[in-house]
Amino acid sequence: MRVVVTGGAGFIGSHLCKRLLEAGHHVLCVDNLITGSERNIAELRHYPHFTFLYHDVTQPFAFEAEAIFHLASPASPVGYMEHPIETILVNSHGTYLLLEEARRQQARFLLASTSEVYGDPLEHPQREDYWGHVNPIGPRACYDESKRLGETLTMEFYRQYRTDVRIVRIFNTYGPNSQQNDGRMIPNFITQALKNEPLTIYGDGSKTRSICYVSDLVEGLMLAMFHPQTTGEVFNLGNPEEHTVLEFAQTIIRLCHSSSPIVFEPARVDDPERRRPDISKACRLLGWHITVPMEEGLRRTIEWFSKEQSSLSAIS
Repeated sequence: MRVVVTGGAGFIGSHLCKRLLEAGHHVLCVDNLITGSERNIAELRHYPHFTFLYHDVTQPFAFEAEAIFHLASPASPVGYMEHPIETILVNSHGTYLLLEEARRQQARFLLASTSEVYGDPLEHPQREDYWGHVNPIGPRACYDESKRLGETLTMEFYRQYRTDVRIVRIFNTYGPNSQQNDGRMIPNFITQALKNEPLTIYGDGSKTRSICYVSDLVEGLMLAMFHPQTTGEVFNLGNPEEHTVLEFAQTIIRLCHSSSPIVFEPARVDDPERRRPDISKACRLLGWHITVPMEEGLRRTIEWFSKEQSSLSAIS
């Protein structure tokens, strides 16, 4: 099958491209490298059915596809706060252009949305039928609200044109190919712990998060796209195992054999207090489930970050 992956040189996108290639698909990876990296897809260039296109998907481009995974967007607070307008446009106008192509080509379309559409949730855990609690004018709104608009566009194409669409709301995901300076919890903690630097917690550490290893997340994306009877559906994908931010920090210090202390800084604006997905729908309809235990995933991620830091030190 001919598959387009926008944002394919990003963290999750690069893993998805590899998984698609291993499944025998022809993959067009599209990325303007605002937050993606060609290093993430270097090994994929050896696959005969892989093509990389440097392009901003807010501008039209010619392609043929039977399936479109739309992952293009800055996804970390550092990324979308540095590029707020670009984030808004890729999740709104970029989504519209790709939906038009999916409609024209009668292709399957998957929107990679986010748990951030739930904002600072008043419902816990979060189910797909929860509408969210989002600040529409706050510093995170460029990401939260543009993803919500992308979902609206996607569902209107389903209602108006019966386009073959589905939406996946991705919860906290971690693993190799993460940006070391992307400002998210796991990359921050691992980078700091490997250098024996203080681990920075924003707030008192009582906020909770649920982290999913990237290979499990990618399997969920594949199932959501290719499993029968997913048209028009919305799925949460994430790990329902919930821990406090302080617990994650302490675990990473232990796994890194680090001497890092923990320091506390003021909480970030609009940062959710609790985050945990209800994944019963994905388990029931897709047969999806978590396979990588948290500590095993963290060990793999720490090993990758350690090699990256050694590589960067050798270059410098």
